[in-house]
Amino acid sequence: MKAFLIDRYTKGGALRMGEVSEPELRETDVMVQIHATSVNPLDAKIRDGEFKLILPYRLPLILGNDAAGIVVRVGSKVSRFKPGDEVYARPSKDRIGTFAEFIAMDEADVAMKPKNLTMEEAASIPLVALTAWQVLVERGNLKSGQKVLIHAGSGGVGMIAIQLAKHLRATVATTTSTANVDLVRSLGADIVIDYKKDDFEKVLHGYDVVLNSLGTDTLEKSLRVLKPGGKLISISGPPDPAFAKKNGSGWLLRQAMRLLSFGIRRKARNRHVSYSFLFMAPSGEQLRQIASLIEAGVIRPIVDRVFPFEQTNEALAYVETGRAKGKVVITVK
Repeated sequence: MKAFLIDRYTKGGALRMGEVSEPELRETDVMVQIHATSVNPLDAKIRDGEFKLILPYRLPLILGNDAAGIVVRVGSKVSRFKPGDEVYARPSKDRIGTFAEFIAMDEADVAMKPKNLTMEEAASIPLVALTAWQVLVERGNLKSGQKVLIHAGSGGVGMIAIQLAKHLRATVATTTSTANVDLVRSLGADIVIDYKKDDFEKVLHGYDVVLNSLGTDTLEKSLRVLKPGGKLISISGPPDPAFAKKNGSGWLLRQAMRLLSFGIRRKARNRHVSYSFLFMAPSGEQLRQIASLIEAGVIRPIVDRVFPFEQTNEALAYVETGRAKGKVVITVK
């Protein structure tokens, strides 16, 4: 099968298109012919080697973290899916590889594709929607009437998170650039901070949850908008000891993560709030719940551009410009 791979970690390097063997099908796996995938900032970070300590992949590695397609074969113990099913998924972190014609995934990580979405639209959803769900529902425990700040509201995670938070009946504030103010308002944001004009930490206060996807400066400023007992949840780091333990990291790496996050955890404690790092986990069950919300019209995908499979490198480069309004999708079949 055709796939886009990296042979070594190289910052800004191009992916190599090559012929590789189809993946092994385990007894609880479904083999999916990929019709579409999408590009996430995570793909560039893996290529650049930023996660090589946390995610020790064996190279060469097929990149890609989102898939929508059709089941073509199933393992002997698969009970939920059959050949011909239209599905979508985010594969587990040790089995990524959706920049390819086929992928094998554990059935627990897979869900039926929302009926009202095209393959391209469905491929834009899994990673960002699971991230938003796990930050707001699982970790944040966001309730009706609470206040949440979602940074980078016009980004892939931000756009889904705004819609999900409004469904949970929270008051939603978000940060974005001037060009995207109307877009994030259309998704349901109640308060929009144009970061080119205003400092969010001077405008907002008394918030219950902050979803951070930006850098250290934004992370520390976010502490100031939280009320006592509030939660700062970051998907861009730094990793914390709880993540290190869950990730099964060795002693040395656990100590490194403890040191990396020591400063922000101490500042959070001083303000009587909590800090945690979240690395999204695959979940077919959560994708089923998300699909129900999509089919009900609660959440809609926002796709910026669709590239053909041969232009996967161009798609990745476009995402890295930071100019995409929504997800960037690749049509594989």
